[in-house]
Amino acid sequence: MSIKRQSIWAPNPTTARGQPTHLSSNPAGTKIAYASNKSIFLREIDTPADSIQYTGHTANTTVARFAPSGYYVASGDASGVVRVWDCVGEELITKGEFPIINGRINDIAWDSESKRIISVGDGKERYGHCMTWDTGNSIGEISGHSNVVNTVSIKPTRPYRAATGGDDNSIVFYHGPPFKFNNVQRGQHTNFVQGLAFSPDGNHLVSVASDWKVFLWDGKTGEPVSEIKDSDNGHKGGVYGISWNADAKRFATASADRTVKIWDLEAQKVLKSWSFGDTGSILDQQTGVVWPNRSDGLLISISNSGDLNYLDERTDKPVKVVAGHQKSITGLGVEPSGKTIWTGSYEGRVCSWDIASGTAEVPESQTHTNQVTNFAASEGRMYSIAMDDTLRTIDTNVKDFTGSIIGTDGQPRGIIYADDKSAVFVVTLAEIGVFRDGKKVASTPIKDYIPTSISYSPSTNILAIGAENNNIYIYQLSKSDDSVPASPSSILKSSRASISTLSFAPNSALLAAGDSSGKIVLYDASTGEVKTTRWAFHTGRIKSIAWNKAGTHIASGSLDTNVIIYSAENYAKNVKALGAHKEGCNGVEWVDDSTIISAGTDGCLKVWAVVAP
Repeated sequence: MSIKRQSIWAPNPTTARGQPTHLSSNPAGTKIAYASNKSIFLREIDTPADSIQYTGHTANTTVARFAPSGYYVASGDASGVVRVWDCVGEELITKGEFPIINGRINDIAWDSESKRIISVGDGKERYGHCMTWDTGNSIGEISGHSNVVNTVSIKPTRPYRAATGGDDNSIVFYHGPPFKFNNVQRGQHTNFVQGLAFSPDGNHLVSVASDWKVFLWDGKTGEPVSEIKDSDNGHKGGVYGISWNADAKRFATASADRTVKIWDLEAQKVLKSWSFGDTGSILDQQTGVVWPNRSDGLLISISNSGDLNYLDERTDKPVKVVAGHQKSITGLGVEPSGKTIWTGSYEGRVCSWDIASGTAEVPESQTHTNQVTNFAASEGRMYSIAMDDTLRTIDTNVKDFTGSIIGTDGQPRGIIYADDKSAVFVVTLAEIGVFRDGKKVASTPIKDYIPTSISYSPSTNILAIGAENNNIYIYQLSKSDDSVPASPSSILKSSRASISTLSFAPNSALLAAGDSSGKIVLYDASTGEVKTTRWAFHTGRIKSIAWNKAGTHIASGSLDTNVIIYSAENYAKNVKALGAHKEGCNGVEWVDDSTIISAGTDGCLKVWAVVAP
């Protein structure tokens, strides 16, 4: 048996209120690059489910820019490090790592020859650096600013010029290379300069800022030309993004007023405007925009929610919205049909994923307000629990939450659906609750241990509860009674570490128990017999265990970043997917006997093909 990754369903870009989100497209107009968590993602525009993940950074990433050649990407992170890497080969080889400043990298610009890079940000001693990408040798300096620098652009034609803008409300122009201070422009913008970009022909520069203003500058001299304003259709909020069309006659801007606009350079008027949301939510604010070099004229903007909006000048609404998570995925569930995946993340967002296309939808109604812990599936329903101490029901036919919000007595630690009882079991720090039709029908207080996980065996009517004291508590349920007995019928003892996750085989009493040290023990829960203790290949907490439908193999995901498949028929056999998720795998599920889905701290969903020998 072998395991091979088929695809990566990437998270959406990381956004922050009041900060621009810089997007970049490759010269062919087929991919966009952006930062998310501690990774950089290169995502196919036409097929968003196809992505490439670069994991070389050790701090949260902040920006990524394609080189004009299309062969390399320069990316920066919150620690002030810029890395340049090969984006063509599958190995994504790092070509250079350069500590630039003692703070966050906010933006990066390449020159048109793909030889020189200027990086800017929030430094303690300096706000940016100019260098050759292959050696890191200095080719000038960034000076003239008195506060954080948010944006940088290099003129794509000779003679080369560069411009930077920042929180001191000023724009600084440089001549080079080597790039040297030429002049500083103050007074035009009255608030933070958030974005600027030279036109493709190099004749113009446009700057945008939090003061709602858009300014045009001479690309060669750096002198102000005019404020571009449309009194009827201009922005009514801070402007965070600017991107030129390849014809150098039009450019697009993105704003906190929840609009994206296309401007005509010569007429200095708005040609087209898109508005997002009708509730005034800050999640609909537009924090970035990129205009790829494509024949169809497609624009891509990003909402503060992280959604990527595909915009066509011929339509008034986005032609596509690419949704997803921005934070760590902490809960994962598969519908019984095997066609849809449900995920929940650290901040409470819930998404449904179509397995065939790899695209996500977000329920329209209110979701959880805190970290989603896990899901349980039934026919036509998904049940979710979260650290907001609630149980929610999802109607999978309409892909939305339904019914009332059910409070749980205590923080929920695990959830399971018992098909033969048509009931949901939720274990919290205080009790084992039984829910049916949106109501709690029974509960059993927990006094002697702190629960961590739950699983149910329909073939033997056994409920198992994992605990922090290294034990597993077995409850033999009655077929006619909804309640859970006050005392367990038996206790499976483990002397190694606290139990972190449990999973029963589909058609037997075999119980796989993962612990916080990375070991999995296989029990026969009906007899208490230990079947094997040999599954000790993880080096971190086991976060998830799932059985295939045949009950012949289990898959496990761990904080050690790895996914491992074990044979329940030959305990010595296993296959590993090492480094499956940067910083940890939080969930794993079988879609069918040859496909596994995993979810991780990196915000990714990954599809794995399991091939029999």
